[in-house]
Amino acid sequence: MKLTGAQMLLKCLEMEGVEVMFGFPGGAVIDIYDEIPNSTVEHILVRHEQGAIHAADGYARATGRVGVCLVTSGPGATNTVTGIATAYMDSIPVVIFTGQVPRALIGNDAFQEVDIVGITRSCTKHNYLVQDIEDLAVTIKQAFYLARSGRPGPVLVDLPKDVMQQVAEFRYPESVQMRSYNPTCKPHVGQVRKVMKLLRKAKKPLIYSGGGVITSGSHADLTWLARNLCIPVTSTLMGLGAFPGDDPLFLGMLGMHGTFAANMAVNNCDLLLAVGARFDDRVTGKVDTFAPNATIVHIDVDPTSIQKNVSVHVPLVADCKAALAALRAESEASLDDIDWCADHREWVGQVQDWGREHPLTYKDDDAVIKPQFVVEKIYEITKGDAIIATEVGQNQMWAAQFYKYTRPNTLLTSGGLGTMGYGFPAAMGAQRAFPGKLVIDIAGDGSIQMCIQEMMTVVCNRLPVKIVILNNGYLGMVRQWQELFYRKNYCETCLDAQPDFVKLAEAYGAAGFRVTEKKDVESTLREAFALDKPVIVDIRVAREENVYPMVPAGASLTEMLLV
Repeated sequence: MKLTGAQMLLKCLEMEGVEVMFGFPGGAVIDIYDEIPNSTVEHILVRHEQGAIHAADGYARATGRVGVCLVTSGPGATNTVTGIATAYMDSIPVVIFTGQVPRALIGNDAFQEVDIVGITRSCTKHNYLVQDIEDLAVTIKQAFYLARSGRPGPVLVDLPKDVMQQVAEFRYPESVQMRSYNPTCKPHVGQVRKVMKLLRKAKKPLIYSGGGVITSGSHADLTWLARNLCIPVTSTLMGLGAFPGDDPLFLGMLGMHGTFAANMAVNNCDLLLAVGARFDDRVTGKVDTFAPNATIVHIDVDPTSIQKNVSVHVPLVADCKAALAALRAESEASLDDIDWCADHREWVGQVQDWGREHPLTYKDDDAVIKPQFVVEKIYEITKGDAIIATEVGQNQMWAAQFYKYTRPNTLLTSGGLGTMGYGFPAAMGAQRAFPGKLVIDIAGDGSIQMCIQEMMTVVCNRLPVKIVILNNGYLGMVRQWQELFYRKNYCETCLDAQPDFVKLAEAYGAAGFRVTEKKDVESTLREAFALDKPVIVDIRVAREENVYPMVPAGASLTEMLLV
């Protein structure tokens, strides 16, 4: 079967099981767009290429499948870079197809030409420039394999226009073999047994769960281990939902804005079992004082993440699912011999006491709307049965603290890069994946304006995403730092000049609500969530409310600022 490069690309996507891609056309990809009506792959037209990559990312996080986007050359390609870096930092499987000028013009500063392969080399798992149509099918096969295997991540494929116009015999490989890429997925038996010996000896064990647990689909084994061995669990921002947030063993998030119980548990545990996490600076605080009394076990499929930030006593390089399954199998054999809960009863009681003594809280006030109250109401109304996306900043931290995530793949947030504007297009991608689910973007009034043009996308595609803006008239997290550490010098963080978000929603053909009084919060949210269309709910919250607890930069986890 002979096909053009454009036809071949779409046929490859069909054979990879891709149901939807997000994109924006242009001259370099016009041949591909000419063939899209003949394909079973749905195309969703975004209003900015950053929206396309974030939507593909949100689709991937919500489904566990590879997200796909398609953009043109030059500015179309460069507009995706922020989203590519976002996916790279959070290990999200996305394949990005970018148009490129014809091969004969590459390097000649042609119209809309950039070296996108060079630009994205540091923020992709791998990238390709397809120089021959004979290599196209195998390159796409490799791209999807790389994106989803090992430590997942974004893979970019650059497509010269003339290659898309060439004709060749189409053969799609059934499998991929890459000599230079063989991730270690199965755990070493000896290391598994070493971890089990440490677990048997430990009196104060703690599980530190990261996004790798969700990515690998190993949440069930992690939950089994925690409950049957009676081990408390703390989580990174990316790991929320891997262990039920309403379980008595769950301590909440650790780190800079983590709970008192979680941070104190890290400081006092004698064994820290880190699973699919990378010990980033927001988690560890002052590295020299992180988990000072603990033997640290680190399970990760990426060997370069181990020993990178924190010294580890027992490394276990493997896919989290395989490693936790192996630990579960070893543990099951011990249940008749060891009363794990009796051994850990005192420790579990201690960490739960810390949680009761210093819970996540705020000073409620009937005169103003507290943002934490809004997030609590969202949880109460949804009963946790929603997909929550967030922007970045205070809204993100309140969504992490005051909404209980009981299942994986239900929190979509930019963890590593901290990308303002991420939440709304990510919610759009998740809504396309799950048309019948309630998808909510908890946003700030600053960050929501970064990708607000995607209102037209959700309206045109009947994607009933709900945007709840915690509107405090500031770039809130930067303002908080200015208050606490820069003498309240609120330089360029005040957003007194704001659009009318209700009129803006209506201008796009969506619904808009404004809430200024606490008594109207619940009823308005219920009305908004019941509508089968996109909605913006603009809630005017307390202007100078801060996120607590907070560990100042460079401080130890025990040096928390409390409410």
